[in-house]
Amino acid sequence: MIAAKAYAAQNPAAPLTPWNFERREVGPHDVQFDILYCGVCHSDLHQVRNDWFPGIFPMVPGHEIVGRVVKVGDHVKKFKVGDLAGTGCLVDSCRTCDNCREGLEQYCSNGNVLTYNSLDKYGDGSPTYGGYSNTIVVKEDFVVHISDKLPLAATAPLLCAGITTYSPLKHWKVGKGHKLAVLGLGGLGHMAVKFGVALGAEVTILSTSPKKEADAKKLGAHHFVLTTDAEQVKKARGSFDFILDTVSAEHDFALYLSLLKTDGTHICVGVPPAPNRIPAFSLIVGRKSVAGSSIGGLPETQEMLDFCAAHNIVSEIELINIKDIQTAYERMEKGDVRYRFVIDMATL
Repeated sequence: MIAAKAYAAQNPAAPLTPWNFERREVGPHDVQFDILYCGVCHSDLHQVRNDWFPGIFPMVPGHEIVGRVVKVGDHVKKFKVGDLAGTGCLVDSCRTCDNCREGLEQYCSNGNVLTYNSLDKYGDGSPTYGGYSNTIVVKEDFVVHISDKLPLAATAPLLCAGITTYSPLKHWKVGKGHKLAVLGLGGLGHMAVKFGVALGAEVTILSTSPKKEADAKKLGAHHFVLTTDAEQVKKARGSFDFILDTVSAEHDFALYLSLLKTDGTHICVGVPPAPNRIPAFSLIVGRKSVAGSSIGGLPETQEMLDFCAAHNIVSEIELINIKDIQTAYERMEKGDVRYRFVIDMATL
């Protein structure tokens, strides 16, 4: 076993504190890389608090992980010692179902294995531990190449925030000639703006906060609609081909559906705490659709990273000391981050 150290929550009510544990030895198809940076996702906070489902404790969060390879298994072909590498939200899947065979491991019919707060059901059944740690061992097929052309710390959030917004834009073939509205300008929303612009769409930010307008324009958005201003909303009605909804708070779907053109699609990637009410007529009138999207599979995640390297796209980050993770969580709850915290693992 490999000695490792991390910050972990011992139970849902406990703060994250230093914890020593063991990773599995590097197997024939494994890659071990020392973690240099790990992004802080809002889902980390939800999971350590058991907001979504009962967690597995002790819990080491973190699924936006980048580092440098220190050891590879005998049968590993795609990585060598010294390479930059990354791992996102998944560390395994069944590999045999139709979705897995199509590179859609995020929708594995038999259940995938998450990077943390999961059980290694295709391995020894032990709990998985995430990236708030100094090193990790992952099967080669679930490790991605990281370009040295981009700042490494700002690349880390691409492994979740990046792929969560890139995947739906690619699936619905959003691009030149389309009008895309991004609902919410946070960790996900700011990445959606960057991707939408790079793909050639005309991008508008929809926000309840007038303070976000300057940032929206700075990030490349072409327009800004303050959704608390009735006149601005009226002018925007029937304007958009797509809305990419990144908001995880309750919001009025009927209002936003009114902004779509006929045959427009409202794509949800945010996770509000309670089920949304969607009036039937807001869909029927205009033949509109509401859809959802998760992260991408491994092939698409690598495609996204290569796209980012080619277009110089990274996340806007605030680099933090791991000792400040609880403060970061508190600030994240208040929306006080532009736009992603990233832990410098040298501070562990």
